[in-house]
Amino acid sequence: MKQLLTFLLALITLPCIGQNKEAPAPDYGGLNRYKSANAKLDVNVDGRVVLLGNSITDAWAVRDAAFFEDNNLVGRGISGQTSPQLLVRFRQDVIDLKPATVIIHIGTNDIAENTGPYDQAFTLGNIESMIDLAEKNGIEAIVASVLPATQFSWRPKLGDRSAEIVALNEALKVLAKERGLTYIDYHSALKNDENGMDTDLAKDGVHPTMKAYAIMGELVLEALR
Repeated sequence: MKQLLTFLLALITLPCIGQNKEAPAPDYGGLNRYKSANAKLDVNVDGRVVLLGNSITDAWAVRDAAFFEDNNLVGRGISGQTSPQLLVRFRQDVIDLKPATVIIHIGTNDIAENTGPYDQAFTLGNIESMIDLAEKNGIEAIVASVLPATQFSWRPKLGDRSAEIVALNEALKVLAKERGLTYIDYHSALKNDENGMDTDLAKDGVHPTMKAYAIMGELVLEALR
């Protein structure tokens, strides 16, 4: 009986021990994602360009690493991120790398409401804040359009969001013009009649194939000339 009581007491105590274990601190901005890579990067390289964004940029830098290396591009994309998260890590992943140029490409996950309800003015404000930070630090800012999409597989209840993407891109184009910045129009180059992307350009309707990345790459190089 004594052994049984001891066993039962141990079972009751174990969950308490587990609860007392300290959970990892949240990393809202993803500051740790590129911490090691940033520390190893030689910041004294002239003409470097940082591509800042979400999973679209993240995957591009991995899948076409030669394109990035050959053109002095550095990918700083993090999957799932929204504009406020890019703003949080702008110093670590852009300013501290001392690039000549930053291409800001964000908005898909804002519209998909990954971190809260979508508000176009809020997204624009975050992007403009990044532009301000770039200019204050002598970095040329280039604004890129959100890629075409009709629906997001991870947010099916939102329905067709193509109109929101078009509206945000129009606002980004106006912002770029007002600030005297180059605007990269990925959307017009990739869209179909429904303001989405065909499967040869994005199998899931959101994330580019290599064919789409090739088109985007030409637009990036054109903007940098």
